Amino acid sequence: MPDALTPLATPVRARHAASLIVLRGETMLMGIRGARHRFMPNRLVFPGGAVDPEDMGAACAAPLSAATAARLARSASPAIAHAIGIAAARELEEETGLSLGAPPALAGIDYICRLVTPTNSPVRFNARFLMVDAAHVSGTLAGSGELEGLRFYPIEEALALDLATPTRKVIGRLLAWLAMSAEERAAERRVPVFRRDWRWE
Repeated sequence: MPDALTPLATPVRARHAASLIVLRGETMLMGIRGARHRFMPNRLVFPGGAVDPEDMGAACAAPLSAATAARLARSASPAIAHAIGIAAARELEEETGLSLGAPPALAGIDYICRLVTPTNSPVRFNARFLMVDAAHVSGTLAGSGELEGLRFYPIEEALALDLATPTRKVIGRLLAWLAMSAEERAAERRVPVFRRDWRWE
């Protein structure tokens, strides 16, 4: 595997991906990636994963809201925007056992930020971080075992842990989003993008 600081001769193409933050009051659903994962092993993360080709045309019970679809469309085609919502719902069910329905209802999802893995990484994602209130989710917390220690973490407890820098930054952005009024969110002209230098763009 190339050294993390050594630029790759040909950068790996970043795959579209989605992570879903499920909020229940002031707690967030998170779990720890197993040690065998190539990407962020042994790290506390939100449920999520890469967009699959099948997600492009998958059915949904309710589409993304017009506002969320428009925010996603600033950096993705409408088809990719839909696939990102589907992937978020699919990964949530696969990794946690919780569901947005079958087919999933995407209308309650908000889009808060994007993270693009640095070009010198051998595994790269163009990840959108989405958020949904736990009131839109059903099922029993279980999952496939891909994430260990699954539970709803109080936000302050999570921030006190040894989080990966991107995860910590996303939680900071989440707190800023939650502090906004509906009018402030609607007026936000650009969705923040997090890149290698650990700064929002």
